[in-house]
Amino acid sequence: MWDKNMLPRVNMFMLWLLFSSWVFSVSATVSYDSKAIIINGRRRILLSGSIHYPRSTPEMWPDLIAKAKEGGLDVIQTYVFWNGHEPSPGKYYFEDRYDLVRFIKLVQQSGLYVHLRIGPYICAEWNFGGFPVWLKYVPGIAFRTDNEPFKAAMQKFTEKIVNMMKAEKLFETQGGPIIMSQIENEFGPVEWEIGAPGKAYTKWAAEMAVGLGTGVPWIMCKQDDAPDPVINTCNGFYCENFTPNAKYKPKMWTENWTGWYTEFGGAVPTRPAEDIAFSVARFIQNGGSFVNYYMYHGGTNFGRTASGLFIATSYDYDAPIDEYGLTREPKWGHLRDLHRAIKLSEPALVSADPAVTSLGSNQEAHVFKSKSGACAAFLANYDTKYSVKVTFGNVQYDLPRWSISILPDCKTAVFNTARLGAQSSQKKMIPVNNAFSWQSYNEESPSADDQDATVNDGLWEQIYVTRDASDYLWYMTDVNIDPNEGFLKSGQDPLLTIWSAGHALHVFINGQLSGTVYGGLENPKLTFSNNVKLRAGINKISLLSVAVGLPNVGTHFETWNAGVLGPVTLKGLNDGTRDLSKQKWSYKIGLKGEALSLHTVTGSSSVEWVEGSLLVKKQPMTWYKTTFNAPGGNEPLALDMSNMGKGQIWINGQSIGRHWPGYIARGGCGACDYAGTYSDKKCRTNCGEPSQRW
Repeated sequence: MWDKNMLPRVNMFMLWLLFSSWVFSVSATVSYDSKAIIINGRRRILLSGSIHYPRSTPEMWPDLIAKAKEGGLDVIQTYVFWNGHEPSPGKYYFEDRYDLVRFIKLVQQSGLYVHLRIGPYICAEWNFGGFPVWLKYVPGIAFRTDNEPFKAAMQKFTEKIVNMMKAEKLFETQGGPIIMSQIENEFGPVEWEIGAPGKAYTKWAAEMAVGLGTGVPWIMCKQDDAPDPVINTCNGFYCENFTPNAKYKPKMWTENWTGWYTEFGGAVPTRPAEDIAFSVARFIQNGGSFVNYYMYHGGTNFGRTASGLFIATSYDYDAPIDEYGLTREPKWGHLRDLHRAIKLSEPALVSADPAVTSLGSNQEAHVFKSKSGACAAFLANYDTKYSVKVTFGNVQYDLPRWSISILPDCKTAVFNTARLGAQSSQKKMIPVNNAFSWQSYNEESPSADDQDATVNDGLWEQIYVTRDASDYLWYMTDVNIDPNEGFLKSGQDPLLTIWSAGHALHVFINGQLSGTVYGGLENPKLTFSNNVKLRAGINKISLLSVAVGLPNVGTHFETWNAGVLGPVTLKGLNDGTRDLSKQKWSYKIGLKGEALSLHTVTGSSSVEWVEGSLLVKKQPMTWYKTTFNAPGGNEPLALDMSNMGKGQIWINGQSIGRHWPGYIARGGCGACDYAGTYSDKKCRTNCGEPSQRW
């Protein structure tokens, strides 16, 4: 209801709001000193967690953020995903899962801060490290070095994001939640390898970022020579011994890895809650003031966004909040309790440097005492085998092995990293529909004389042809066999050998599948070498090359190749070995079903599907479809793909990612002891099972 008599009062109220906001934006400041990040004049111990907005749905964001806040976090950290936001030059996308502004505003509404890692190189096991594929084909470009075309593109996108944040008043100095930004990402090892051009690029990137005038600090992670005023930070499983490159910079940890990524064909890494808590307490007791969990919620690599070659669709990362948005216990609760203990100790932690004293052969006390009387102590036992009793302040304390006790008043131990107070829980998948009625459609392999194929002399690199529009590229050629070939009489079939840069390959001879090979994360390259049945006359060879994500890390990874690069040879002919590499090859991007959009309701009606006894099984290039009613409630829903081989999945036209349950996890899985230095080869699960089932 509207009442004109209310108008003056409403106007005054609006004026007050605008004035109040203006005053706040002028007075808000973010700076730093040797102890900590300083927000509005107050040093802060900041506890942060990575939640990547495209790896969950917008419907999940409020609950994820709420659980992060309930878990004791102050900050949400996220990368910015260039290839999601600029899929083609100058064409921007900031909707649905890529609605960055909406995500940041939800964080702000919850009362948390944001650390925005613009990059725009992000690594992150994300396709092409976050770079759009079109960037690779800018004339004269070389990634992440003192290269003008690259720097121009990088600066343009960085400015786009910064200006968007400014327009929405999202930096802390404008009254928003963003207290820090990151330029570049883990460039130090690359700089060391490429030398002077890398150093020049680092200097340029830092100056470019600072020159954007955000009013908040910039950081560079794993960058020991980060130029002032940029803060260099640490990434790793442990960072207690990290020292910033200047005494006036705070000690910050931008990635404390809560687990590790899952690869198709690899066992699934987990990291004990006790060890993560130990690593955080050890960092804080050594003067650290910012810790970020990478990941706090890992989420899902929807569509074809997974990278790193063979990175799974699940990016669960053994994070405190699992892929489905459920808290993982005891990890989430144990870290929440740790955060409470750290916050109780904050007045002393930000006011003094620790005094370190020995409590035994492998035990220490770190004591923080402020001039105002605040006192906090961390009692550490680094022994991996034995628990001990130590005396501190004339009081005896029990310290389990590989643990730290926190005493916010230097008297009472309120938390020990090895004592799990949170209840454990295990996720259980409950079947709600196991009677799907499937229909199938099987594609035929194309051949070199298909009208819509592109013809070329020799073999082309896969991404050069596809521009990553599809995982799939057909390489097709004809082989003419003389009727006098000896093998036609002897029955000794010739040997076809194909060398490929990866990542998987299906070989068809005259329309029939002859074999399948695939690589792995450690070595994506592959070789097919089988005897094949050929007939007199023209034989159709069709090779379906499959990419499983583009590389995301490595020096000049933009130059790395995929697909059939050859040589391709046929051995056992009258003339010996025939090299097929340089003859005419035809190319066809993607599968027929992709072109027909069979994953959509309208597209699926364009072909004839079969069902029942005619259902196609265990054949490549087979599409399956079904319908189901979503069960009631708001619980997460997952598909059990354990009976499938390799492919992609769509629900209601939306790609939820690649699946490859046929790739069984290899490696060692055994008992998991929390004590001792962790690595991603420790505490692994799923050996002998699909790397990702759900």
